[in-house]
Amino acid sequence: MAPLNVLMVGTGEYTTGWVGTGGSTSDKKVGVVGLTLFDLRKRGKVGKLSMVGTTGSKYPAIREHLRKNITEAYNGLDTSFDAYPEGEGRDPDAYKTAIDALSPGDAITIFTPDPTHHPIALYAIRKGIHVLITKPAVKTLAHHQELLAESRKHNVFVYVEHHKRYDPAYADARFKAQTKLGDFNYFYSYMSQPKFQLETFKAWAGKDSDISYYLNSHHIDINESMAPDYKPIRVTASAAKGIAVDMGCVPETEDTITLLVDWVNKTDPNKRATGVYTASWAAPQKAGVHSNQYFHYMASKGEIRINQAKRGYDVTEDEGTPGLSWYNPFYMKYAPDESGNFAGQSGYGYISFEKFVDAIADLKEGKVTLDDLDARPIPTLKNTIGTGAILEAGRRSLDENRSIEIVQEDGVWSLK
Repeated sequence: MAPLNVLMVGTGEYTTGWVGTGGSTSDKKVGVVGLTLFDLRKRGKVGKLSMVGTTGSKYPAIREHLRKNITEAYNGLDTSFDAYPEGEGRDPDAYKTAIDALSPGDAITIFTPDPTHHPIALYAIRKGIHVLITKPAVKTLAHHQELLAESRKHNVFVYVEHHKRYDPAYADARFKAQTKLGDFNYFYSYMSQPKFQLETFKAWAGKDSDISYYLNSHHIDINESMAPDYKPIRVTASAAKGIAVDMGCVPETEDTITLLVDWVNKTDPNKRATGVYTASWAAPQKAGVHSNQYFHYMASKGEIRINQAKRGYDVTEDEGTPGLSWYNPFYMKYAPDESGNFAGQSGYGYISFEKFVDAIADLKEGKVTLDDLDARPIPTLKNTIGTGAILEAGRRSLDENRSIEIVQEDGVWSLK
């Protein structure tokens, strides 16, 4: 079978590490999507690669950034790709031209602002193209269910890039929660990033999306995957404000959002659980980690606590701020191997993309169906619908200053 052709939709930090004025100052200095796909192409799992943004004039700088930081860093790793749109102009609909250049059975990755996920994914699905979407999949429950229905109609695989499912500690915790710890009772999570991220996200922060969609989506999905016998029924949100506004973001931008979620057992309504999910992009500039991330899960027969911010690996340098930093090479390992080649295939960020590519190969070869893929503990559209419902309910709770009910009737989800 021929390797999978992939179009990367979005040319920013997560795809290339390029943020318009230079390389990112975050932990994704050379990106994730592009580097992973370039290596998968070298391994023969991926074929022709292309990339689409809205502005063609960015590509010379992006190509030079990739040449210097990937090709030269990893023994000449090929970073070539076809670009859309070409030239100096700007075309917000260039993704349609790029998708039209694909063939049914090819794939796209979507790493663009949250409101654009739905139209891009829908256009691709209706062309018979498999889709990987960064989290959150979409902003509304209605759009989530529409994409799910369309994916079934066109027999394409749609996967949400919830990479924390492949963090080995989180994956092991999910297994223990489902096999040893009994009924879900309580979950608390916290995830944050330093305030300098607001500089990167200023163009859309508070306008197009919020920090709950961006970060709470991680741990809500983890909780949903750990407790598949439970469903969310009510969401109440609270938010702190002031810091982002002082940094130049629009007045409605929240700094920290907390969601309180009521869960109920799907077969025994007397068994209920509570989830509390907090996300912030107003952490101190010198926090020492790019992302604080930890949770506490309690069940009827035990509990789990995970702190993945500080993994027993810290580095102190005379130069740079902060002087003391905690790194996470378990997500993306950028250090080359002893021969100078890229050696990050074991990182859970890389694994997340490889799972998508492998699932499509299995689907094309007739080894699995879409229902079979949904039965796996991977973040398909069907397996993440509860997360989508909670995220929209949280946004509506803040906007409407009330609790939002999540209702399921005859397989259809809705908010009230």
